[in-house]
Amino acid sequence: MNQKAIIYARVSSRAQASEGHGLSSQEARCRDYAASKGWDVVATFPDTISGGIDFMKRPGMVALLSFLDAQPNENFVVIFDDPKRFARSTRFHIDLRDALRDRGAQIACLNFKFDDTPEGEFIETIIAAQGELERKQNGRQVGQKMQARMESGYWIHTAPVGYRYVTVKGRGKMLEPNPPFDSIVREAIQGYAAGRFETQAEVARFLESFPNYPHVKDGKLKQQRVTDLLTHSIYTGHICSERYGIHWLKAQHESLISLETFDKVQQRRSGSAKAPKRKNIGDHFALRGIAVCDCCEVPLRSSITKGNGGHYAYYLCQTKGCEAYGKSIKSDQLEGDVGEIVKTLQPDQSVVRLLTDMFRNIWDARRTQAAELKKEAQRELRSLDKKMEALVNRILTAQTEAVVPVYEAEIVSLEHDKARLKEKMQKQTEPKGSFEQKLEPALTFLSSPWKLWETPGAAQVHLRRLVLKMAFGTRIKYCRNQGARTPEISFPFKALEGFDMVNCQNGAGEGT
Repeated sequence: MNQKAIIYARVSSRAQASEGHGLSSQEARCRDYAASKGWDVVATFPDTISGGIDFMKRPGMVALLSFLDAQPNENFVVIFDDPKRFARSTRFHIDLRDALRDRGAQIACLNFKFDDTPEGEFIETIIAAQGELERKQNGRQVGQKMQARMESGYWIHTAPVGYRYVTVKGRGKMLEPNPPFDSIVREAIQGYAAGRFETQAEVARFLESFPNYPHVKDGKLKQQRVTDLLTHSIYTGHICSERYGIHWLKAQHESLISLETFDKVQQRRSGSAKAPKRKNIGDHFALRGIAVCDCCEVPLRSSITKGNGGHYAYYLCQTKGCEAYGKSIKSDQLEGDVGEIVKTLQPDQSVVRLLTDMFRNIWDARRTQAAELKKEAQRELRSLDKKMEALVNRILTAQTEAVVPVYEAEIVSLEHDKARLKEKMQKQTEPKGSFEQKLEPALTFLSSPWKLWETPGAAQVHLRRLVLKMAFGTRIKYCRNQGARTPEISFPFKALEGFDMVNCQNGAGEGT
């Protein structure tokens, strides 16, 4: 019977495994070596991890040792390409060699002959020490190169959210803004600095609202991620590194925020500065976000200008390239035109009374139905409780243990049914309050939205926005020369129109 052999191959990183041919070339050489010796290769164990760490932290080596432990009566030869693939630490090299020998395995290397003599072990120790020295020298050189690159203004670590690495000829890999996340990050940081977001939790919710935003798991973003975002100097176009002793070095990449904004953020986080109070001019414009430019269909912006001894409110399009760009519309003119459309939403009072009676009947029927469903659910719950009680009694009086798991499984199923039934009961609760409290205010609005639109006082803008949201199903297009386009009305007013048409066709009178 031919000698059984195991191959061990290792590269220092996953990148070397995916981008290069280190593992495959090592395995090929080891197989050729085994064939020349007449050995049968029965398994191969690869690793993509540094050789300077404990071999018991290498998944491939742990698997190899477990393979040997599972077959203590077999004699295997462990083949590897070079002593550096075995280990790059003198201590771990010796410990690993002893671990293999304790399991009865022989060690074979293509570039070195292991010898059990004192002289052979001495040379082996020197070779292992040389590998460790090279590893440490390489680490020092890499560290020096990384520090030199950082000192030249190039970020060398993982690209922060909002940036990505690109290869630039003559400059190597460097950061550049990564759309659309760069604008999201910029808005989040600037919003916190300006007081738009009062807390970091609000920043987190803002970031969570964007699909595919990095690091969001189960719809949540850890607060540490938000803290990192708000405190990372890289977004200002500067590099800071305690490890390399670099502080506020001007970087080669483009900044996303100003240093002034960064400082405001830190002052707010430390509590030394309060969120600035913004003047929200949107509170003066009922159609802000609702009226759109008829040419480009982008929401109109609002503005208050000062002149001739007073303040004047305007709407205007600020979409560059639009033929209406920069052309203002007086607030009173635009809102007056839309008010004329609201005026048309005035259904016949007989239709409103008919609809009120219908809603009242539906309301009463819903209360009766909910009460009956609740009683039925309570009966089912009592029935389930009785079944569970009977199963418990069967378990207590069971003559054999074999049936107990069956009864227990049935109890679990019944518990599940109870939970599902209780959830159903919660969804089928009868409407709270009276009809007058809940539906009559809505019917009052449907009967005369114009009265609500014309309500004077400080709450007028709020009430007008409420009318627009409830009355129209789409935004309102506005042409500076031709006025407001009639938008699509919402479902309740469509229903009223339908009732009105039916009454007209049937010749129904006011008392119908």
